Parts: sequence; structure tokens; C-alpha cells
Amino acid sequence: MNILKNRNFLLLFIGRILTNIGDSLYAVAAMWLVYDLGGSTLYTGLAGFLSILPRIIQIFSGPLIDRVPLRGLLVYTLLIQAGLLLIVPAAHYMGFLTVGLVLTITPIMSTLNMWVYPAQMSALPKILDKKQLTQGNSLFTLAYQGIDVACNAISGGLIILLGAVSLYLWNAVGFFIGAVLFAQLRIHSASSSSNNDLTTSRETQVKDSTATSTSTDSFKSYMEDMRFGLRFLLGSPLARVLLGMIMINAVGGATFTVMPAFADSLGGAGIYGILLMAQACGSLLGALAAPYLKLEKFRLGVIYGVAFFVMGAAWALSVFTPWTWLVVLTYGLAWFPGGITNVIINTVIQKTIPQQHMATVFAASNGLSGIASPLGSLIGGSLGLLLASSSIIAGSGLIVLLIGVLWLLDPVTRKLPPPDRMDESLFAPLQSAAQGRREQAHPAAPPA
Repeated sequence: MNILKNRNFLLLFIGRILTNIGDSLYAVAAMWLVYDLGGSTLYTGLAGFLSILPRIIQIFSGPLIDRVPLRGLLVYTLLIQAGLLLIVPAAHYMGFLTVGLVLTITPIMSTLNMWVYPAQMSALPKILDKKQLTQGNSLFTLAYQGIDVACNAISGGLIILLGAVSLYLWNAVGFFIGAVLFAQLRIHSASSSSNNDLTTSRETQVKDSTATSTSTDSFKSYMEDMRFGLRFLLGSPLARVLLGMIMINAVGGATFTVMPAFADSLGGAGIYGILLMAQACGSLLGALAAPYLKLEKFRLGVIYGVAFFVMGAAWALSVFTPWTWLVVLTYGLAWFPGGITNVIINTVIQKTIPQQHMATVFAASNGLSGIASPLGSLIGGSLGLLLASSSIIAGSGLIVLLIGVLWLLDPVTRKLPPPDRMDESLFAPLQSAAQGRREQAHPAAPPA
């Protein structure tokens, strides 16, 4: 595969695999450890809330990511995460591990992760040609979902054999190795307006000029970049898709929160790991199938409407099947359409957004799409005290189904062009308007 001959992509790809191993083990271990220590869906709801709440920070992280070296950002965030994770096994061995300590570490870990993902996605178009982006995104999704499949398949057994605390230790090891690999990256800047890891003579002049700016001007520029990312998304034809994804992420948070209790009713930690494995496997199969289905020729709104209608139907029906193996199979297949749309939307954003603003828009997109997940986690955990976990999961699936129907009926969403006809010209008016506002706020200095 020619794309793997690219040294920078190979380092980024392997580093993503290793860090995703840590992420996958941590996701299972943390939620189960909270449920085990607290014994209530209220605690898992709080854990879900604290782990997802930092997604809002992505709205603010993008402009900073566009200003700092990506390599250093990736390395140091992973090293800090590794150190934090080691606190849990240390506390366990010293006898003071509590659910409060686990809940305290959770939002810090999630906050650091909110910087890593936009940085990785921003780096991808800087090291690949545009014609390789779909393949690169597919491989990135393969790494993410494939690791989820493998780790979730064994995580339930590992919790039983070794305990959730041991998974924290191995998670830390994965982050340390990933940091070593990311330290070897060489990421070229796509524009003189970005200084990520490559300094040219022109960029040196920009740095010198920036050094003379006041801190107030820098803050204003930062805030304007943040507003640019939000205006770009909310003013674009993709806004209605984004609003639907906010609702879908909310019910996804509710489902994830009650999943330990639902799995416990079916058989315990082993079933919990298998259900998460099925979810990851369904997404993985969708991501792998995306380049071969040739869906880029169909309108984006139609793709989303049909995909999430099917997803919601399978999601809701999964809990009503009479056998555990059929619950797992149906729930896993429900995530197949989501894997397809993940690859497609990442490629759309990378093709239509100017590279110097890539991290800003990716961060705003992820921050906005995940903004309702914390609330969904809290609601799901609270409802779990009153309703059966299966009822909450089924209701979440029905909401996803209805959103798919609304996308198909909405004329704006339904008429979005096919992904293969999208490029930077699609959002050119928004880009020009936003750029004009930024120039008015920060007029260029006269030439010396």
C-alpha cells in the first residue's frame, strides 16, 4: 500500500493505533470501575458527564492548535495522560482508591484527549495528497474502530482476570510508546499562516512581527479564529446535519451510561466488553466498506438520512431480541452506518476547509456535535434509577430513527451536494465573509 510508504503517515498511523489501545482499555476500565466502586447508574451517568463535557473545550482548542507545533502538542498531552493514569494503580496498591478519585481523573483525561484528536486530523492533510485523504481517513478509522474491536473483545475478560486497575497500567504504557513515535514526526506547514513544526524564512518574519504584538491583540485574534470556526459551521449548509448530530450524541451518552447496568443484567463484565466490541466492530465494518460503496456520488443529506434511519431502527430493536447473542449482533450492526458516515464527513471537511483553518473547524465541529452528550449522560444515569436500562436504550434508538427521517424530509439537508462534488469553492462565500470580518478587526500592518 503506497500510502504506508509515507514515513510521516506511518508514524502517525502506528502512534494512533498504540494510543487507541490505551483509549479503548481506559474507556472500558473507567466505566466499569466506577460502576463497581459506586454500584449505581447515577455514578456511571456522572462519569459519562465528566468524560464528555470537555468536548466543549474543542470549540476553543482549534485556534490554539493552528498556532502551536502539532508534534509537541501530541507528545506532551500523551505524556501527561500516562502520568495521570498511573495514579489509579498507585492509589489501589496504597489502599486509598475511591470512586471520587476515578471521577476526578476522568475529566482531565478527556480534556487532554480533546486536543489530541483535532491535532491528528489537522496533521493528516499536511502529510497526504488530497487524492489520498479518503484512504487515509479510512485507515485512521480502521485504527480507531479496529482497536476498539480487539480491546473490547478481551477487556471484559481482562477485567475478570486482572481487574480494571491493571488496565490503567497498560493504558499508560500505550501512551508512553505513542509519545515516542509522535516525537519523530516531521509535519510540514500548509500555509505561512500556520507555524506547525516547519519554520520558513517567511514564517520567521511572521513570528518576529507577532512578537511585537500585544497580548491583547493576540487574544483578540484567538477569539476571532474561534468565532470563525463557529460561524463557518453554523452558517453553512451542514448546520442542520450538525444539529441532528448534537441530538444523536445526547442519546448516545444516555445509552453509554446505562450500558454497564444493561450488560450486568445479561451476564456481567464479559457481556459489557462484548457489547462494546460489537459496537466498535459495526463501525469498523462501515469504515472499511465506505471507500468501496462509492457513496460519494449520492447527495450527502440522503446518505445521512438513510444511514441514521437504519441505525436507529436496529439500535431500538436490539434490546427486544430474545437471545443475548442476537442482542449483541443487532446492536453491533446498528453502528455499521455510523462507520460509513464518519469516513465521509471527515473527507468532506478536509476537502472543503482551507488547511490553515483545518484544526479550528474540526475542533468547532467536534465540540458542537458533542455538546449535548454530557447532558444525555446525566439524564440517562438519572433515568436509570427509575426505568429499565433496556427502555432507555430503545428510546435512544427511536430518537436516532426520527432524526434520520427529519433529514430526509428537510429540503435543505436533502439537497446537499454529493461529497465528490464538494471542494473549497462550496463554502467560498462564507470564507470570504469571515476573512473580511477578520481583516476589519485586525488590519494588516503597512509594509516597511
